[in-house]
Amino acid sequence: MPSPLKVRSFHRDDRDQLTELVNAHVSAVVPGLSVSVNTVLNQLQRRPDEFITDPWVAERVTLVAEQRQYVVAAAHLLRYRADAATGADYRNAGAIEWFVFRPPASFWPDSEQAADLLMAACLAQLKRWEVSRCYADGQLPAPGICGLPEQWQHVRASYERAGFTRTGHTEVLLMATVADLRQVVGAAAPGLAVQRTLGECGTRFSASLGADVVGFAEVDTSVDRPERHARNGGLADLTELHVAEPYRDSGLEERLLAHVAQWLRMAGVDRLTACACADDTEEIERLSRYGFQVLSRMTRGWEHRAG
Repeated sequence: MPSPLKVRSFHRDDRDQLTELVNAHVSAVVPGLSVSVNTVLNQLQRRPDEFITDPWVAERVTLVAEQRQYVVAAAHLLRYRADAATGADYRNAGAIEWFVFRPPASFWPDSEQAADLLMAACLAQLKRWEVSRCYADGQLPAPGICGLPEQWQHVRASYERAGFTRTGHTEVLLMATVADLRQVVGAAAPGLAVQRTLGECGTRFSASLGADVVGFAEVDTSVDRPERHARNGGLADLTELHVAEPYRDSGLEERLLAHVAQWLRMAGVDRLTACACADDTEEIERLSRYGFQVLSRMTRGWEHRAG
């Protein structure tokens, strides 16, 4: 006889089971990536790296569905403030920041029932908050993952059953092994210099001709800090790659990426991720030529439309 399902608030004793559930979803998107227990617990309290929207959050609630004393589904909810300091799209809004559960299997045959019970509890909580609109996402505390990755068809189906509709765009997550990126070869163009500085989102490599910056690449190596992950995954994120129009076909992009790769090798990083808008086929093709492969397509912007 099936064990009864129960939806309740998250307890600290759930931390290992919750982290296991989160990592099952993370590793289906990014190979070899897993986050630590502390990373999961910290995100339940606040997200200091999200300095724009996180200060607007007024309340956070984490719910789990339990069966046989085991966490089989979990969700993290946010309520945003209603004051003028909060962005208009978030003012008095509620959100399911992420929602995860185990797909149906022989040992969890009623996992969809658990997901539906948990989703009903989430919607009830949002209703109690009396929010003006309800959003949903898949923003797990792992680099590269946002929206709903195509690998989480079970989560998408749960959102759609509950009345959430996709209203945003699609992002493409790509990855290259650093070993596949070209090394710096040959002499640079006369007068071309590449300088390494601190950039907006990481370490910046700027290519200059005289006083003019004609291209730059930026890479964030902090996504793989040891306290964030259960094991060192050797991961970095390419946050920027731009070359001025007159130099697009000059090989400058390859040279900048070669400098990035050289830096990453010295840092012990073996994989590099990048994101692009799904509509930007030129950007995706360019990254593919440099050795990047598509890992996932992630749908952003889910909003509750049911009455």
